[in-house]
Order: sequence, then C-alpha cells, then structure tokens
Amino acid sequence: MLGLKSGLLALWVLLGTAAVCHGAEEEYLSRREKLERARGFGKASESGEDLTPGRRSLEGRRAERKTGKQVDRAVTKNKPEKLKKNPLKSPNSVSDGDARMQSATEECPPMGLENLKIDDFQLHASSTLRYGLGAHRGRLNIQAGLYEDDLYDGAWCAGRNDALQWFEVDARRLTKFTGVITQGRSSLWSSDWVTSYRVMVSNDSHSWITLRNGSKDLIFQGNSEKEIPVRNLFPAAVVARYIRINPLSWFNKGGVCMRAEVLGCPLPDPNNYYHRRNEVITTDELDFKHHGYKEMRQLMKVVNEMCPNITRIYNIGKSYSGLKLYAIEISDRPGEHEVGEPEFRYTAGSHGNEVLGRELLLLLMHFLCVEYLSGNPRVRHLVDETRIHLLPSVNPDGYEKAFQLGSELSGWSLGRWSQDGIDIHHNFPDLNSILWEAEAKKWVPRRVPNHHLPIPAWYLARNGSVAVETRALISWMEKFPFVLGGNLQGGELVVTFPYDKTRTAGVVHEPSPSPDDHVFRWLAFSYASTHRLMTAAHRRVCHTEDFAKEDGAINGAAWHTAPGSMNDFSYLHTNCFELSMFVGCDKFPHESELPEEWENNRESLLVFMEQVHRGIKGVVSDLQGRPIANATIAVEGIHHNVKTATDGDYWRLLNPGEYRVWARAEGYASSSKRCEVGYDMGATKCDFALARTNLSRIREIMERFNKQPIRLRHLPTPRSNATPTWARQRREGRG
Repeated sequence: MLGLKSGLLALWVLLGTAAVCHGAEEEYLSRREKLERARGFGKASESGEDLTPGRRSLEGRRAERKTGKQVDRAVTKNKPEKLKKNPLKSPNSVSDGDARMQSATEECPPMGLENLKIDDFQLHASSTLRYGLGAHRGRLNIQAGLYEDDLYDGAWCAGRNDALQWFEVDARRLTKFTGVITQGRSSLWSSDWVTSYRVMVSNDSHSWITLRNGSKDLIFQGNSEKEIPVRNLFPAAVVARYIRINPLSWFNKGGVCMRAEVLGCPLPDPNNYYHRRNEVITTDELDFKHHGYKEMRQLMKVVNEMCPNITRIYNIGKSYSGLKLYAIEISDRPGEHEVGEPEFRYTAGSHGNEVLGRELLLLLMHFLCVEYLSGNPRVRHLVDETRIHLLPSVNPDGYEKAFQLGSELSGWSLGRWSQDGIDIHHNFPDLNSILWEAEAKKWVPRRVPNHHLPIPAWYLARNGSVAVETRALISWMEKFPFVLGGNLQGGELVVTFPYDKTRTAGVVHEPSPSPDDHVFRWLAFSYASTHRLMTAAHRRVCHTEDFAKEDGAINGAAWHTAPGSMNDFSYLHTNCFELSMFVGCDKFPHESELPEEWENNRESLLVFMEQVHRGIKGVVSDLQGRPIANATIAVEGIHHNVKTATDGDYWRLLNPGEYRVWARAEGYASSSKRCEVGYDMGATKCDFALARTNLSRIREIMERFNKQPIRLRHLPTPRSNATPTWARQRREGRG
C-alpha cells in the first residue's frame, strides 16, 4: 500500500512539471490567473503589468530602446526557414523561429547562483573540462582570475563539445521555475558561449521532461558574445525540484561553456528544515527597493522631513550629465561643526553598477532617523556625538545605465565608469609616488611632509583627465575635517585599506603597508568581523580569492595595485583614514535580496562609524586660549602626522596603548605629553597649550612697525680722557 501511494505521488509530481499540465499549478495560481488563461490572455504580473502575448514588458521595451536589441526572449516554434528570410531579426530573439510568443507567467526572482545562496553541492554537470571549469563555476557574472588556472576559471565548461552535455541545478525543494539567464565564459584568453539550448525539469533527477511548445521541444536562443547576459522566460511556470540546461549549439571557435542564473519561486514547505535554517528575516520596516535618481532624492527628502532637527540635505556638485550629487548630514546640530566632535563619511556608487552600497546608505539614513526618534540609546549617542555625512551616489550617471536594464541583465561592467568613461574611484592624483620618491632622496620630513601632500599642478590643469565627480569629491574632502570614512563597493566580500598601490614598479600585487597599517587593520577588522559572512569560514569564495583566510580584510596593494585610489589620496592629502568595503558578491542584487543584505551589513555599518571615537582628540591653543589652526600632531614612532582644524581641534585614530604625542605650530614652541588610549570606546582627551617663541615675538613686533628695524633714541656720547692703547704704545716707542 505504501509503495502504491509513493508511486501515485511520484506520478502526480512528474505530471506537474509539464508546462501543459495544470495539476500542480492549481494549488498556487489565483482564480483571476486561471480565468485569464482560459480566455486565452496572458497572466497579469503581481505589479499589474500586462504580459499578454505579443506585448513586450516595460523592462523589455526600455532595454530595446537603450541597446537596439530585445533582451527578453520569446519562445517560438522551430522554423529555420523563416529565420533565413528575416535577416533583420535581432540576435537576442528567443528561439530560432520567427513567430514569437510572450511569456504567460510572472517572473520569479533569481534563485541565488550569483549571490551564492545556491551552494556548490546543488550544481551538477554531465562532464567537466577540468576542476576550475566545474559546475560550481557556472554562476552568472562569476569572474576568472587574471591568470587562469585549475581552480578559479570563469564558467562551467563541458568535457566534450556535443549536444549531450547539461548543467543542472538542484533547488532542494519544489520550485516554480519561470526562466533562465545565460552568459558566456569570463576569460581574457578564450571565447566560449552557448548559442542555443533546451531546458528540462525533473523531481527525482532520473526522469526528465523537456519544455515543449506543442509537439516540439522549445529551443531557446542563447548568447551572441560572452559578457552580455541573455534572459529567456518560459511560456508558463514549471513546478519541479531539478532543472537542466542542455546546450545544443555554441560559438564555432569555442566550446560548451556557460554561466547561468535560474529564476524560480520556492513553494511553501514548512517541513523543509534546510530552508528554514538558512532563512534571514529583518525586523526593520524600511524601504527595501531599488531607487532611481528621483526616488533616491525623494527618500532623502522624506527622511529630512521625518527628522528635521538632526538632518540636512546638501549637494557637493554635479555629475557629467548634470545630476546633483546629493549628501545628507545627520547630527544633533546639522550644518555646524562642533569643537571636539569628529566628522565621519560614507560614500557609495563611485562605480555606478555597484548598486548594493547605494541602497545600504539609503537604508542606513532611514534607519538612523527612525531609531533616533524611537529613543534607541546607541543611535542617539552616535548621532549626538558624531557629525555623519552620507553620500549614496557618487556616479549617478553610471547607475542610471545599469538601472535601466535591471539587476540581472546589466552584466559585470555596464555603468561602472562615469559618463565620460572615467573610473572615479581610481581617478585621484597619485601622491604615493611623490612621497616614495622624496623618501628615497631623504627629503622627508624636512623638504617634503609625510602628510597633507599638495596636489600636483598638472592634475589641476583644465585639460587633465579628471572627472567632474572626482573634482567635486576633492573639494568636499578638503572642506570638512573628516576623521574616518568608508566607501562601499560591490562584487566581493572584503575590506581593503591603504596603500592601494604597490611600491615596486611593474608588480601587480604585493603588500604595501602605510605607517598606520596597524590602525587600518583594526578598522578593517571592526567591519569584517561584525559582517554576517565576511569572516565565515564556511562561506564560498565569490570569484578567485579566499578572503576569509585573511579575516575578511586585506591591504589593497596585496590584492591588486591601484594607483590614484580614493583611499590613498584621502590618507596622504587629508586627515581622513579611508577604507573600501566590498559588501557583496553580487554587485546588483535583486530587490528581493535587499532585506537580507541589510541584515548582513547593518551591524558592520554602525560599528565602523563608532570607531571614529577611538584614539586621541583635543584642542591646540596658545597660552591665552586662542585656537591654533593647522598645527601638526605627531605620534612618536608613526611617520604620518595630522593637522588641527580651523577651531584648533584634532582627532588622531590610534589603537589601544601609550603614546608620546607632539604638537607643533609655526611660531610656537613645540610641546609633548604622554597620552594613553584604552580599550573602552571613547577617544582620550589630549589638549596642548603652546607658548610663542622669542623669534616669533620679534617678528610680531616687526609686523607692528611694518617690518622696519626699531630705531633707538640717539644719546650724546660721553667724552673720555683715556688715551687709546695704540697711541700710548706709539708714544712709548713701541709702534
């Protein structure tokens, strides 16, 4: 009896996988959807968008206007003779037929090949060319290393080039599959991609059903090059546990290689322990969605209206296309620098396609406002004691390019650069070379300072290749006395810190520590260790580097050299210690993944901001209590100094310990004292009162007399009866 029940259950599930059967779908489709399908109309999506056959989705129309290609593929009958008669047909059409039929189902979100929710054990393949090209590497947008090897290549590649190969995903539960996204192999040396394929589904991985259109197998058209993702939506949802992609044709000068993502909605299953164990739920009621430029500006306005007493919106300049670079200040006295209160900044979106950082900062400003109003003591202390600046979109032009195609179709690099083709994050003057050359000539610190290096004249020239966004950032960095900053990026899970450039010319990567290397490592670890995934030993490598072995933090140059980075410039030109946080493997996660990404990074964002209060702080003034601006604060044993702000206050980030600290200013006698930094949060106060030097007093007096020598009154010279020695000697006959 038990065997009979099991057989009937397997038969029912198997029938549910066919697109033409409705038995399994009836439990999950609404009454309206079934009525529409019975009438012959396409099913309406949850957003209300009409997906009737023959009509393209709004996203598809936008993509077609942008690229001249229809990105969403329709599924059609096999009519190769029609294809020959239609030479103007887009290479991104959905099958090798001419007639088109639009998808009749809503689109589910990505299952998680790109963002690693699908682990390596859920990916299988018919054969593998070598381990580095195994099924575990067949993830959308996965990147190969510069030098390809047997471990980290950029796709799944079959061991044989024939139509019997397949790539399989095990969802580990019944899932409603709605589409597939494919991509070619990431490689500098090879050109491989699949040009057409079939899709099969199963519930037991033994009996497979091919998606069909009537009596013929559905043939999906794949890629026409290796980087641009191509999405194919199924004509109807398919319920199954396993899904296979069966390549039928491929680039004639390459092999069967592909990267993929599967679109699917897991069906409710309270008995699925694996899913419940890995489910992450947020309790914060925030705006979890992707925000275009106008929506971002509107959200910032809403936050400002909610918390007018602690927020202020301003812009630091404009992008190449004229979009304003908006920032929001969060402080108990917005618009005012308070003496002794450090200033902190977060920036995001210098690479426009790295969208997660932008959304995290929008969520952060909303979170700080809501929690401040609710009386959260931690947030209140942070806001009352820190002047926080959040700049969510440094490169809005690049973001708009990626945003138009969406999270899965923008690829790895679309929107990375500014409108005029410049990588903003690496567009700053290379001050490292200037400092290191001076050190080699032993000019530091007498002729060349070890801090606040001036910007070279060639960089400031009008014809220099400097983005307008970069110039705006430099002005902003010079205007505010920032102490600590972080720029949020994407595509990896790691925190990097200066120096980002290698000292040895021609070397791609080698450790390049700064004088504050120990402080930077502390700061980097404070973010990485509180992130949910960065230091997890069990997590999978995003692309080619296992940063979990480095505790989720690495010297920038030890990863790869990057001259002119924002981090190095900030450290060498200003007081601000800047780090880069790569907050996720997926640069542009799907909207449904934002709550979990917020949970991954929320604590890290708060902890890192709190580090601005570690080290020493104080005010440098003269004996009359007047503040001294631009005084130099030097720590014994650390060859990097900081300067006081306009009000004479300073902040110096230091690890716990005891330090000999010097304060120097032109015209004043230097002063030193021992300052102790504890493990408790809160900077140690270390004030200095400097006395004027005698030389400075003389100069001050000369200034009063317009730099003229002081003339003394001429007194009459008294006469003397004494005879000069030479006259007396001559008189005595000795001359």
